[in-house]
Amino acid sequence: MAPSVSPTIAARRDQMFPVLTDADIERMRRFGDARAYAAGEHIVTAGTISPGLIVILSGKVDITQASGLGPREAIITHGPGNFIGELAQLSNRPSLVNAEATGSVEAIVIPSQRLRDLIVQEANLGERIMRALILRRVGLLESGISGPIVIGPPGNGDVLRLQGFLTRSGLPHRALDSDTDPCAKTLIERFHVDPHHLPIVLCPDGKLLHNPGENDLARCVGLLRPVDTSKVYDVAIVGAGPAGLAAAVYAGSEGLSTIVLDCRAFGGQAGASSRIENYLGFPTGITGMALMARAYNQAQKFGVEMVIPDEAKLLGAAGDMSGYRLDVGDGETVRARTVVIASGARYRRLDIANLAQFEGTSVHYWASPIEARLCRNQEVALVGAGNSAGQAAVYLASQVRKVTLLARRDSLDTTMSRYLVERIEAQPNIEVLTETEIEALDGHEGSLDQVRWRNRASGVATTRPIRHLFLFIGADPNTDWLANCEVALDAKGFVRTGPDVAPGHGLMETSRSGVFAIGDVRCGSTKRVAAAVGEGAQVVAALHAYLAQNGSRAGHAELARRS
Repeated sequence: MAPSVSPTIAARRDQMFPVLTDADIERMRRFGDARAYAAGEHIVTAGTISPGLIVILSGKVDITQASGLGPREAIITHGPGNFIGELAQLSNRPSLVNAEATGSVEAIVIPSQRLRDLIVQEANLGERIMRALILRRVGLLESGISGPIVIGPPGNGDVLRLQGFLTRSGLPHRALDSDTDPCAKTLIERFHVDPHHLPIVLCPDGKLLHNPGENDLARCVGLLRPVDTSKVYDVAIVGAGPAGLAAAVYAGSEGLSTIVLDCRAFGGQAGASSRIENYLGFPTGITGMALMARAYNQAQKFGVEMVIPDEAKLLGAAGDMSGYRLDVGDGETVRARTVVIASGARYRRLDIANLAQFEGTSVHYWASPIEARLCRNQEVALVGAGNSAGQAAVYLASQVRKVTLLARRDSLDTTMSRYLVERIEAQPNIEVLTETEIEALDGHEGSLDQVRWRNRASGVATTRPIRHLFLFIGADPNTDWLANCEVALDAKGFVRTGPDVAPGHGLMETSRSGVFAIGDVRCGSTKRVAAAVGEGAQVVAALHAYLAQNGSRAGHAELARRS
């Protein structure tokens, strides 16, 4: 890999770039077609869709990263027995690297759909390929060269928004300081960009975007593609958090045609966790983003179609009696025989009049390395008393001078796991203030200067020069989009399911036949990652039963297979 790759990735080079045996290649032939490339031919170009996974039979191919700002940086030269590709090829999305034949090359090209067939049907070989694809993406993420370039002033709310979206989407990228970076200044001059119009984003295909929305950026880099409006899916899943991704993995692995929609990025609130230590099977813990990225890639391995970010706006019956339709962004419609509502929750906001003024620049709902860099060696305040707040406080304590954790209750023990309470107590730079609430925020031009809080028991107010405030105060159900969809909600906006709707209803069945709800959005659910994953797995059995009863060919086939 390039010199900028971490020693950990360099140590796994053999797994990233395995050499296939003749027997391996023979097993792969039936999934692809033979191709020949001339010396100097561009086999893959960054920013365009690759023909697929390319297995080299003879010749050599140079793999390079295109920085967009200068000479290409060499990654590796592949020879016979190597293959070209990373996670982009699994989902038929634009390549992040260039591949050029250094001489005459003979190869087998396996398109994305057949690549998924290969990984599933040839389990041992597929495991090695999948591991290599994932590690190569990790290498690209850590190199900080491939992918789109975000250019703007550091700390700018829109720069942070775009960086956050790309990070949560698992897409390599980099951000350049428009005030100090000479490459950034060169690009600004080249494209005649007025400083007031920053940030800009340079996409891998050379297209320049001026302060784009997440949807526009996703389309430019190939994350978001038009929906096939002629297709009727077995199931449409709204929400790509732990519950939605679990449902997608199980549905896809059992042969149901599945599409997943999310208006932000995969991972949901779990993706914001700096470390999850009580999830079964991970005794040393795992970051929420790493756990959710594994689930996201696993779903794609089974052919699940991801439409992110695209927002479900309305749920209605399909006019041709095929099931349901979901109206999404840009006037597109998704049609499906069944629908799983896994839209989770949205972050709760403080009731402070000028809060919006500081959101995105000084008030944060996510504690990632991006935010940590902004407030390194500073004092920060964090509001919340649940596990997410505890995980964020511990993470930030390793990056900042001091964390002041504010909680409304008189103790953390009733709402936070004991291991987190003990870890917080052990951190010398975390101060816990119970029975305390934020009272006022002061600042200028979107930047926070100081925070005032008050102890409810003593009435004493304290003002501190704090420039960054983190809020982890719970969440409300994300069900506004269901207001006119005839799906029964409880008084707090959670989706009602099971006997709460009608006698004899299945646990996750809503008031509409063929529509199910799982995870945090469901009334009465346990708000834990493991519980959400369990419901995602459980709902697939209900989908099969419904599809079988309502004449779905896929449902009948699966029912027959199981019997």
